[in-house]
Formats: sequence, C-alpha cells, structure tokens
Amino acid sequence: MAHYELTAPLTEEAVRKLRVDDTVSLNGTLFGIRDATQIHMFDRGRKTRFDLSGHAVIHTAPNVKKVQKSAAYPAGYAPLCVGTTTSDRMERFTRPLMQQCGVRLVIGKGGLRDESLRAFGDLGGAYLAIIGGTAALETTWVESIEDVDLDDLNPESLWKFRVRNFGPLLVAMDSHGGSLYSEVKRTAQERRAAALRRLGVR
Repeated sequence: MAHYELTAPLTEEAVRKLRVDDTVSLNGTLFGIRDATQIHMFDRGRKTRFDLSGHAVIHTAPNVKKVQKSAAYPAGYAPLCVGTTTSDRMERFTRPLMQQCGVRLVIGKGGLRDESLRAFGDLGGAYLAIIGGTAALETTWVESIEDVDLDDLNPESLWKFRVRNFGPLLVAMDSHGGSLYSEVKRTAQERRAAALRRLGVR
C-alpha cells in the first residue's frame, strides 16, 4: 500500500503504478462531469473546448452560486457543495472517456463494473473511490471553479476545478485487474454459501 501525490496531466506509466488499496491526493486541475454531460458528448456528438488528456474526472453535478467574475472566481461561479454521485449508471462512458478524451482517472462512489475494469487495463486508468456523505469535506478541497463548458446543461456542465490536496482517495479499481468491488462481492458470496450450508439449505 502506497500513497501518491499527483498533479495532472498524468502519463499512462504513472497511472499503471497505482494498485488497489493505494491512496491518492490530487492537486491542480480536476474536471467535473455527470450523466447529461456524457450523453451530450458521446451520444449527441457535442465537443468540448477542454483538453481532458491525462486528467482525472469526478462524477458530480455541483451546487454552485453565480457571482461576478474576478481573480477568485474566474468562471463566475462559487462552489457551495461539490459532492460526488454514484458512478454505476455512467459505466458505459468509461471507455469512450479514455479512448476519445484521454482521461486517466475516474473518481466517484459505489464503483464501476467489469467493462470499466477492462478499459482501465487496456488503456491505463484507475477508479478512485470517495466515501458517500463527504460532500462538505470535498468542497474544502476545491480552491476555485476555473472554467465551465457545456453550461446549458447546468448543473451537469463540464466543470474545470482547481483543487488542492483532494483526498486521500482510495484506489478501488486499477489497471492490473484489481477491484475492491469484485473482492467484496466474492467474499459476500462465499459467506452466504457457508451460512446456507450451516443451515442445511442447498
């Protein structure tokens, strides 16, 4: 188990060093993305002016406040609550995010499935998990909203955050086939089978 302090953009080599149970803290740029963002990008062919290559994305639709643009608020938005949403329903976007946009890390809660795990292995990526209910803490790691694109989808815009010490986040899926979610499922199934055997249930 190791801890990594990372600043994007990241190389494939750097991400392939990550293993399940390692922890990561991020600095610099982090992009916020959610269901509608990706539906418009990958199902409807909309383009973003942002370069996501080598970067991390977080599954979020933040609660923000419109403010006057300034050095502190370059995008004209102040972050009120930058929470993380459940990743599973965005499973089908992991591979296109990596193949078409060059994304290296996906941050969310609840995990992703086998196709995402294969994409991480094929392309060099990882899934970093956040515990549910920590939105207030996460928001303190966001220094500012630097920019925003596809803002007609607000709050499911494509957000460009500047973050500092964002984490520690747990590496829950890596590029070597490791997945905490698969391990938990396997352990639960083994315990269930053992309990049923003790009860004499077949």
